[in-house]
Amino acid sequence: MGLLKNRSAFICRPTPEEALKWGESLDKLLVHKYGLAAFRAFLRTEFSEENLEFWLACEDYKKIKSQSKMASKAKKIFAEYIAIQSCKEVNLDSYTREHTKDNLQSINRSCFDLAQKRIYGLMEKDSYPRFLRSELYVDLVNQKKPNSTSSS
Repeated sequence: MGLLKNRSAFICRPTPEEALKWGESLDKLLVHKYGLAAFRAFLRTEFSEENLEFWLACEDYKKIKSQSKMASKAKKIFAEYIAIQSCKEVNLDSYTREHTKDNLQSINRSCFDLAQKRIYGLMEKDSYPRFLRSELYVDLVNQKKPNSTSSS
């Protein structure tokens, strides 16, 4: 696992123009590897990375082909993020929580769609705008070219 973390350190730093595109939408941020890593790092500083982790877990869940793997992954996601008092509980209204729990009675790819949509909405309206104002993002957008005269 450490190897994977080390590999992610080699993701090319985006150009200021690329980083600027992340400001257009949360989607554009999440599809860029460095953008996703930067957003995750920002969320860690706010102790709120569980929303992004849940969203990513749902994205992975939708790619599962095997019904038995889907069932076990669905239970894991529910236990980890949706169950009340779970270790990484995400902030969902009671209707969405119950709706998702009911969906687990017949497992399919859309079990978590409503909950995932709600969490995406929370990130889009709350964490994402704060990320765009963060020093981390502002520094990426305003970075100097590698051969500038500044010394480190």
